[in-house]
Amino acid sequence: MAESIRLAVAGVGNNISALFQGAELYRKMSAEGVAEADFPGIKRPRIGGIGVSDLTFVAAFDLHPNKVGVPFKDAALAEPNNYPLLGVELPDPGFSVDAGLTEEDADPSSPAFRRIVERLRESKAEVLLYSLPTGLQWAAIAYARAALEAKVAFVNCTPELVARTPELLEEFEKAGVPLIGDDLASHLGTSVVHRALLGLLSERGLSLASSYQLNLGGNEDFRNLRERGASKRQSKINALAQEGVDTSNVEVIPSAGYVAHLKDHKVAMLNIEGLGWAGTPVSIDLKLKVQDSSNAAGVIIDLIRIAAAARRVGFGGFSAAAVKVLKSPAGGHPSYTSEDVAEAYRQLDAVTEAMAEK
Repeated sequence: MAESIRLAVAGVGNNISALFQGAELYRKMSAEGVAEADFPGIKRPRIGGIGVSDLTFVAAFDLHPNKVGVPFKDAALAEPNNYPLLGVELPDPGFSVDAGLTEEDADPSSPAFRRIVERLRESKAEVLLYSLPTGLQWAAIAYARAALEAKVAFVNCTPELVARTPELLEEFEKAGVPLIGDDLASHLGTSVVHRALLGLLSERGLSLASSYQLNLGGNEDFRNLRERGASKRQSKINALAQEGVDTSNVEVIPSAGYVAHLKDHKVAMLNIEGLGWAGTPVSIDLKLKVQDSSNAAGVIIDLIRIAAAARRVGFGGFSAAAVKVLKSPAGGHPSYTSEDVAEAYRQLDAVTEAMAEK
């Protein structure tokens, strides 16, 4: 049995609440005798020997006054978080949320940056999960560099350019530290569904005339995306890239509106207009509604397990195992085949045996 992941998080938002509560829910199910193979919403019960409830939170960073200095257990549920309670008793990890970095602190020589590095070291974190609001490129790079210095694997859940920064990726590779990113592809998100439908048109020989996707939600992510949606839009376009699909006539609006009463639900509208035999029209209109942060947590659990398993055996840089659960992976989707992904998972699953031999 593999050891639990020692996880640090930058940003204590809805995704972290969903991850924290969900891991405890699966732990409870396991204690009640539910087999891992019967866990709902889980494709891979173990990655590198690590189960979905093998998770210990050890440090957290944020700037919101409702969270800084507050015990992590309470901060994960504090407003403006609005992820629903899952009805499980949450453990107290025994630490409070530390003040995170401001843009003025981003320099590696600043006292705040040095404090982050030391906190990562003293907590013995294995993985730093970056889950701050979209649009903070400086923050994504700063936290990645703090993780690199502390020899902690870094997972970027946001569309900011981190794993797609060649110089930084090379530094992680040389140091033997995993760098997983960028931008998670939600469990059953708009981009996943949109990509599949566009691919289907191409596979069946229809011509794409135009397409769009609109996303609405009521959590802080959607509020933020109204002003800071540029990097998210590009990442969503990246996620649609595949052989035979021209995305030049595809429009994506990450936050078509912030609708407070939706809370943590996301509603997405998809339209695809195509041309079939003799130029006759084909039209698809689809509505998707999901619990937004559950949709993220179901993928985050794989990303952090990939990062932790890779770190435990010294695999630095990016792992192809993460390609299918990212919108904008290092190198882009077309750079990896299904065989690359399968081989990466085989290598990570060998971690169990490697750890047992130690």
